[in-house]
Amino acid sequence: MGDISIKINIADRVYPLKVSTDEEEIIRRAAKLINDSLKEYQDKYAVRDKQDLLSMAVLQYATASLKAERKVTAEDTGIADGVDKLDQMLTAFFSK
Repeated sequence: MGDISIKINIADRVYPLKVSTDEEEIIRRAAKLINDSLKEYQDKYAVRDKQDLLSMAVLQYATASLKAERKVTAEDTGIADGVDKLDQMLTAFFSK
């Protein structure tokens, strides 16, 4: 699929982007999530400075990303341990 030009509005600033058609929906949803977070922080904390709001949103998403990464790593380790145990059991079974 080809690239398309789109305009994304984040914190009242427009960003022209060239994206693949596969990415367009995800990018638009991401921009909406960011803007929703900014509005939520603005309402909740009465913060008006866009830089502060963006920093708070970035911190929120970076934290969520790191938590998800940690969870995936822990799950991968558990799966690898299970595969190792299964391999040991099969090796012991077939070497009899």
